[in-house]
This record gives sequence, structure tokens and C-alpha cells, in this order.
Amino acid sequence: MTVSHAEPVTVAVARRADPARTEEMVAWMRAGTALAEAFPGFLGAGWVRSAPGSGDWHMLYRFADPDTLRRWEESPQRHWWLTSAQGIVEHTHVERRTGIEGWFDPPRTAAVEPLDAEPTVSQSPPRWKQAVTIWLAFFPLSLTATLLTGQFLPGLPTAARVLVMTLTLTPLMTYLVLPRITRALHWWLHGRAAPWRGQRTPRGPRI
Repeated sequence: MTVSHAEPVTVAVARRADPARTEEMVAWMRAGTALAEAFPGFLGAGWVRSAPGSGDWHMLYRFADPDTLRRWEESPQRHWWLTSAQGIVEHTHVERRTGIEGWFDPPRTAAVEPLDAEPTVSQSPPRWKQAVTIWLAFFPLSLTATLLTGQFLPGLPTAARVLVMTLTLTPLMTYLVLPRITRALHWWLHGRAAPWRGQRTPRGPRI
């Protein structure tokens, strides 16, 4: 069995449509999301509009890795969905984001409107919070690697020791530690209430 360590891929597709056909555009995007939801690896979708009443739209969708994304993008379902908008939607730009860019996902515009919710305002986390999050992931890894290399590779030259540490820590940071800690601290990064607040202990018998 082959275990994939690929990171999630976020795709932003810029499209243009007549502002008078907003309802048709939203219905079309909902249909595309419903089709993508049936594919393994689908992590979510939404749309970004540059301004109220604008004809410029940015669809966002995310898959678990490049392989699952490719299955969706090469599927007959997606081909049918794209061709159904001919004459209504103009495709202008595609952008893919992975790695460090995808950890915090700073939006390109001010208003982010998920397909399954009312419009909301989303902002990237303050830089100091991003720095603290990266430090929380890097410090324990760096300390552990320093102790282990000092114990098991005491005679290794400094340059070689740093090379071993960076070759080991980079994939651990990229694929394991930082994605997990950013998910755990998502509420703090975006200034939301802690998930355990407001939870009440059930009282009385359960039915």
C-alpha cells in the first residue's frame, strides 16, 4: 500500500458573468459544488466576489491532494458542468495554492461568500499570530532534533548536522506538524471563540 503525503491543493478560478445573471451564476456554482462533493478528497468550496453587484467572481475549491484534484478536473461530470455555462460564464484565470500559502489561506478580496451560508467577511490572521503558530510548531521539533543529533551523532561536523536536521524537519513541518497545529488554532488565528466555550454539560437523563 502506498501512503500519500501530498498536501491539500486550493484552486482559485476567476470568472466573469453578466451582473444581471447573478441568480443563474450562484445556481451554477452550487451545482458544481454538489458534483464535486461526490468525489473522494473534496475538502470544501466557496466563492469570492470582488464587490457587490460586480460581474467578477472567484470560485475556490480544495482537494486533499493533487491526485484527487486531478480526478475531479478530468471527470466527465466537471466537463458537463463547465459546458453547461457556455455563453454565460467567461473563464479568465486559474491559481493553485499549496504549502505555506495554503496554511493560512489569505483571501484575495474582502468579501468571502460560502455557498452554504450567508455572506461573511474573512481576513488573514495577523502576522504576529502566524509567527507564533510557526514558532509553536518549530520549537519542539528543533529542540528534539538538536538533542537527538547531539546524542547519536556527536562527532558530525556542524554543517552536516544542520543538513541532517533540515532534511528531517522540513517534511515534518510541511506535512505533519504545521497543518495540524494551524487546524487546532484556527479559532485563535481568526479571532473566534474557543471551541470549548459555550459547551454545556448535559443534565438530566438521556433519551
